[in-house]
Amino acid sequence: MKKEYDFSKGVRGKFYNEDARFNIPVYLEPELENFIAKLAKEQKTNMSQIVNALLFKDKELIEMASAR
Repeated sequence: MKKEYDFSKGVRGKFYNEDARFNIPVYLEPELENFIAKLAKEQKTNMSQIVNALLFKDKELIEMASAR
């Protein structure tokens, strides 16, 4: 590593993107991952769509239960 670096020609914010969106990684237990992978294969879709569908269904159930 150099003792000093020359940033005199650097441009602040050159790669900044205000609308950047980052996806968070979600790690599943091996048993759940295998189950969801099997479902995705059977339904000819991907694991993200299966997980999102399950979570949306859970969200609906939670909202219905909390509305009472």
